[in-house]
Amino acid sequence: MLVNFDQIIEALIETVQMVGFSLLFSAILGLPLGILLVVTRKGHLLENLPVFNVINGIINIFRSVPFIILMVAIIPITRFIVGTSIGTAAAVVPLVFYAGPYIARLIENSLLEVDPGVLEAAQAMGATPAQVIFRFLIPEALSSLVLAFTIATIGLVGASAMAGAVGGGGLGDLAITYGYQRFDTMVMLITVGILVVMVQGLQTFGNLFSKRIRRR
Repeated sequence: MLVNFDQIIEALIETVQMVGFSLLFSAILGLPLGILLVVTRKGHLLENLPVFNVINGIINIFRSVPFIILMVAIIPITRFIVGTSIGTAAAVVPLVFYAGPYIARLIENSLLEVDPGVLEAAQAMGATPAQVIFRFLIPEALSSLVLAFTIATIGLVGASAMAGAVGGGGLGDLAITYGYQRFDTMVMLITVGILVVMVQGLQTFGNLFSKRIRRR
């Protein structure tokens, strides 16, 4: 094997950093967009079809572009934000552009599962739109939202590995540089194994956390 244990650990840390920071910024972007997609649609709390159509269209555009193409297409933006297009920090930018709209759509689906009767009851009690959103809509959908963020996190793990194709660092970069280009099967097996364990762990934790919230 051409790599040592320290290199594997370093690549794992880079992947965790990419996924962590990307998830944070994607959630900051996707959460309000997802809420707006729900409350501005026809017949909802803050019905505003022009706003809904604009946000919906933008999200559809970004969701239509494969991540590897998106990553290359926004290289000028990545360089403007972080000063480089290579490395872990640079990979976070396209990951956010990729996952932000994805999270928005997942949040939209979760919030739409809430029984409309709950919202009608809240409005009948005199709750303001903000109170309906943050005290009724989001708490009612919390279990589903946990699963949505679990799915988004797993998607980011896969996308972060793909970022290695253009020098994004992490396990993907290690697998391509040492496993594929240097024909080291053991490196490929180790990196794939680590990614599988990460995904299984995230899904298990998300399922358990969502189940606990649902029981409460």
